[in-house]
Amino acid sequence: MSTPAIPAQAAWYTWQGDAVILALRIQPKASRDQIVGVLGQQLKICITAPPVDGKANAHLQAFLAKTFRVAKNQVSVLNGETGRNKRVRIEAPANWQQFLAEITQT
Repeated sequence: MSTPAIPAQAAWYTWQGDAVILALRIQPKASRDQIVGVLGQQLKICITAPPVDGKANAHLQAFLAKTFRVAKNQVSVLNGETGRNKRVRIEAPANWQQFLAEITQT
């Protein structure tokens, strides 16, 4: 059985050198941290932190760092710091292929 082809780019992510740029839709104050899945042209993520004083952004960065096995300083919010729609850059995600295969399963 052959392995399905994994696209190099989709509407919700692009590569910039060895960094991936994610288009995210964030739901703060959720009951648990989780990646819900692809919603249109964004990846939906629920986080437990409230959207107050940058707590949600800091929590999102820590969650993504843990998810992609990188240091927190390798995750940066490019735009959307005060909104639910964000673009985030992750430098050299360690387990990108595995993550992408899991998130795109139907």
